Amino acid sequence: MRSPRWASVLTSAIALVGVATLTACSSADTADSASGSSDGSFPVTVDHKFGSTTIEARPERIVTVGFNDLDFVLALGETPVGTRAFTGYDYRQRPWAQGYATDIPEVGGMELDFEKIAQADPDLLVGTYSVLEESDYESLSGLAPTVADLAGDNPTWEDQLETIGTAIGKQEKAAEVRDSVRAEFEAAIAANPQFAGRTAAVAMKMADGFYIFEQQDPRGAFFTELGFVAPAQTGSVTAERYDLLNQQNLIVVGATKEDLLADPLFAQLPVVKEDRTVYLGEFDTDVPAALGFSSPLSQPYLLDATLPALTAATDDAPATVVPAVG
Repeated sequence: MRSPRWASVLTSAIALVGVATLTACSSADTADSASGSSDGSFPVTVDHKFGSTTIEARPERIVTVGFNDLDFVLALGETPVGTRAFTGYDYRQRPWAQGYATDIPEVGGMELDFEKIAQADPDLLVGTYSVLEESDYESLSGLAPTVADLAGDNPTWEDQLETIGTAIGKQEKAAEVRDSVRAEFEAAIAANPQFAGRTAAVAMKMADGFYIFEQQDPRGAFFTELGFVAPAQTGSVTAERYDLLNQQNLIVVGATKEDLLADPLFAQLPVVKEDRTVYLGEFDTDVPAALGFSSPLSQPYLLDATLPALTAATDDAPATVVPAVG
């Protein structure tokens, strides 16, 4: 089964797709999935969920058919001729992609428009996180070489970056982008040693309670990469078990602070009363969308947006007011 990765921003972006518990796909698995003789040389072959795809020559007309693949192609210095819309959020105005093209023609949203894809005359379709059915993959492959969802249950943004870099002949650029983003994480970790080992529930607001992300979910992984640890028990949380939210820290996505505090069961939790909670906002706002994009463009933005609140929430001083995120 697929990760609940898109259930929050695809709650906004997907009208809440559903949630499932999964195990992570290691970066090493994907590191072996792409082959080419050297940076920028072709042909190259990349592996994915439905097998492998060989790209004979450097693509010039790339269409991104995944939910976040647009950011990866842009980060590698290419502008697609078509892209899948990110539904439920004004993705064209996303602050972490300022300076990049915003007028890229759309080839569908929650559902792909195969006619529009064909009209874009692509020579490569990139959908490393597209949640394709095999029939969709077969249809797309009839239009152009297609890089589908990566194999494994929960590929990381680094896996996606490496695969896309190989597919478009930008392996060295992909490594540079990866190292730059990693350096920003390392700086944040060095400046906040108190993050290490702290248990934090990263929870998505649902209609009937919450969902605590697993440690390997990309939205949870953003925080565990900073040193936080996921609770022992994750998954769905009903009102009867709000105690599961009461960890050393709580990070909530999908609702405003005001709306959450209107629930007396939530408001009385010690982690809430003692201001050890970070509120990321509603699904259609920038920070939750950036968390859902989980891209090399959105990760640095997320660090800038969340670190002040995370730092205040982890100083264990009740008098410290946790600032708003953003």
